[in-house]
Amino acid sequence: MLSELETQVRVRFAPSPTGHPHLGNIRTALFNWLFARHHKGKFILRIEDTDVVRKVEGAIEAILDSLHWLGLDWDEGPYFQSQRLPIYQEIANSLLKDDHAYLCYCSPEQLATMRQEQTKRKQPPKYDGRCRNLPQQEKARLEAIGIIPVVRFKTPLEGETTFHDLIRGSIAFRNDTLDDFVLLKSDSYPTYHLASVVDDHLMTISHVLRADEWLSSTPRHILLYQALNWQPPQFAHLPMILGADRTKLSKRHGATAINEYQKQGYLPNTIINFLALLGWSLDDRTEILNREELIEHFSLERISKTAAIFNKDKLEWMNGVYLRKLSREEFVQQAMPFLERDLPSLVKRPLDINYVRQVMPLIQERAKTLAAVPQLANFFFLDEPQYSIELLLSHNLDATTAIQAIVVTLQKLKTIESWSAQSLEDTLRPLIVELNLSTGEFFGLLRVAITGRTAAPPLFQTMAILGKEKSLKRLSIAQQRLSP
Repeated sequence: MLSELETQVRVRFAPSPTGHPHLGNIRTALFNWLFARHHKGKFILRIEDTDVVRKVEGAIEAILDSLHWLGLDWDEGPYFQSQRLPIYQEIANSLLKDDHAYLCYCSPEQLATMRQEQTKRKQPPKYDGRCRNLPQQEKARLEAIGIIPVVRFKTPLEGETTFHDLIRGSIAFRNDTLDDFVLLKSDSYPTYHLASVVDDHLMTISHVLRADEWLSSTPRHILLYQALNWQPPQFAHLPMILGADRTKLSKRHGATAINEYQKQGYLPNTIINFLALLGWSLDDRTEILNREELIEHFSLERISKTAAIFNKDKLEWMNGVYLRKLSREEFVQQAMPFLERDLPSLVKRPLDINYVRQVMPLIQERAKTLAAVPQLANFFFLDEPQYSIELLLSHNLDATTAIQAIVVTLQKLKTIESWSAQSLEDTLRPLIVELNLSTGEFFGLLRVAITGRTAAPPLFQTMAILGKEKSLKRLSIAQQRLSP
């Protein structure tokens, strides 16, 4: 598959700034990056910004930011195709000169009518070549009335175009199913087909790893390489990413833009690990792989031919694994921006970092995303939690029994001098028998009074962090709410 000199491997990630990068884009970038790093080759970044009409403001910055966030460093670039227009125009002119291309004067309206008629005849819509042999006199007449032509490639009318895909094997396309595709638009900007081929050649790209939606474009590119007498790179078309319902991944399956996952508190290492397993695997069982392991083991042979299925639950599970791998201080530093951003506005800012350091170990085991941390931890930062009286009685306690339990608890807790998780447990656990309650009834009542929730971090550790004054205050408030 590869030459003996692995350093000759040169791959590229070539996004168009027509939107913010999504999972599919970044998966392509990752596979190229892993391939380059595995073979000690070069990873080139190229921005294909020749589609002026569809260019989205801020998209280039979003692409660069996403790659930086994920640690997908590039060795060359970014190159911008919009800065290379004379190169494509020169190549297009050489193809015209060598009779591999021709000028087309058809208007958008004519092309639309052509496709409609072909559809009515149940023919595949494609350019019918009407300008292919246009007389010079007619060309001069059309140019005289101000029509600016496009440049079309003169696709062979017979035979087949074949190529070997490193994932899918030998592939053949009948030339009569291909049309005379546009190389240079009337604004002198190249199409994807021309610019991509020219740049891949001039940047000495050895392998093109791209989404399988470009598979049908590959015969056109092979024909261009042949017309220019250039050696094509090796091609590998990556499987699609589908939603759980096996339809094309879209917003209805959840966020698809990478910056949304960053905002939702997924870690870069999670995204790298998760995307690597969308279409590639080490074996049938290994789920957690750091980037060094991915680089070591990555190969095209283990890329699947079938579509990969996006599983949001698996992504959340994996992010939880990576969150728990962080040191306590790393988790604090990662969580702080989300706490500052999403805790209720009445919580005083800036947050006390030392207090946050006490709270976060209780949250780290439960969080699946960093964005979930503020919700999991907000009762630590509020003066008092908000909850319904019914929640205090959720273990089928009656109000009288609950009040009595809280009164006795308050009496015992007021006498504690050393306020620690262990002393709290030593003091409170014997009350279960004294009050004739079950463990779930008694501690469930205290948990709601202290946190406002039926599910929360360990009760004694929570109370230890909240402190004596705040814990007693919350128990007193619960008693008041239950009182008639």
